[in-house]
Amino acid sequence: MNPISIDEIDKSIKVLVVDDYALTRDMVKSIVRQLGFINVQSVENGEMALEILRRDEVGLVICDWNMPRVSGLEVLREIRALPNGRDLPFLMLTAEAYRENVMEALKAGVSDYIVKPFTAQTLSDKITLVLGKDKLPSAT
Repeated sequence: MNPISIDEIDKSIKVLVVDDYALTRDMVKSIVRQLGFINVQSVENGEMALEILRRDEVGLVICDWNMPRVSGLEVLREIRALPNGRDLPFLMLTAEAYRENVMEALKAGVSDYIVKPFTAQTLSDKITLVLGKDKLPSAT
């Protein structure tokens, strides 16, 4: 159970959904909107995502791992290399739950990982977790 609820999250942030599969992209976008986020954009590949991320202020990225040309992992690595991208909440979607992949994503700085197929509740919980981290009381 998350110590922060989805109602405590700033819904005005820009959410970028990246997936080459239109059905998944539309489903994620729909869930995010149902959660109350009003600024949701989706693109079909990593190149388009990087273009947006270099140009616009984005508050959350939900990105598929397996995409042609530029993978989600490459998007993550490029964003983490930018000064304004080091702390950007980044959820990686994947159909593969191999331990090596999870470890590679963690090393690259992923905020969290979601294995497909997933439920709306799982996506809500992960969004709340990664966006609520800055709202948690400090341990000091």
